[in-house]
Amino acid sequence: MTPRTDADELTERPRIPLSRRRVLRAAVELADRDGLASLTMRRLAQEVGAEAMSLYHHVANKEAVFDGVVEVILEEIMAAVDEVQAPSPEEDWQAALRARILAAREVFLRHRWAPRVLETRTTTSPAVIAYYDHVVAILRAGGFSFDLAHRALHVLGSRALGFTQELFRPDGARTANAEAAAMMEQMADRFPNIVGMLADAVHDDPDGTLGFCDDQFEFEFALDLILEGLERRRAAGS
Repeated sequence: MTPRTDADELTERPRIPLSRRRVLRAAVELADRDGLASLTMRRLAQEVGAEAMSLYHHVANKEAVFDGVVEVILEEIMAAVDEVQAPSPEEDWQAALRARILAAREVFLRHRWAPRVLETRTTTSPAVIAYYDHVVAILRAGGFSFDLAHRALHVLGSRALGFTQELFRPDGARTANAEAAAMMEQMADRFPNIVGMLADAVHDDPDGTLGFCDDQFEFEFALDLILEGLERRRAAGS
């Protein structure tokens, strides 16, 4: 009798059935490991060990994959938010909301490509709506009217989800620091105040940075400024 080999056992091992959930989790893992540019239907098929055409039974196209990974990330965010230890909104709505937003940011820091995908979606996922419904519930419990809660969402913008939408996002092979240095050299004569400000700004927290100018300190600085301002408006009855 011919001895069985490891290859024989691998061949006979039953495959995990392909499903939409499995495809989307694989897409997240692929983007985490190799970057968003790697997320093609062919690479995704290789990731799950299937023919590329078989993916289309579960996701219609690449845009459907992007829609799906947003759902996966939001599920992670909601799970993280549910585990947050913070005062009740009735007791301290600022601390409650701040803790939940920073918990959401931690999820994005694990998936640094995810904000860009979220920004490009043309429809609003039910998962995103569910998250914002949770935010409004905290504001309402803290004494906000629906009108002031509406205004608060506009002011918070993407910060409610844990990241800052940036006005500029340098691309290319150079690092953000190299890009900033080159830009300052070109602009120094025409825009001395902007150049002076950029030269004084320090971004030395790679573990807490999501974008060109979205590091943890600046994010929390802006978040606290917004929350304190909203509390003053709430207390004033606006």
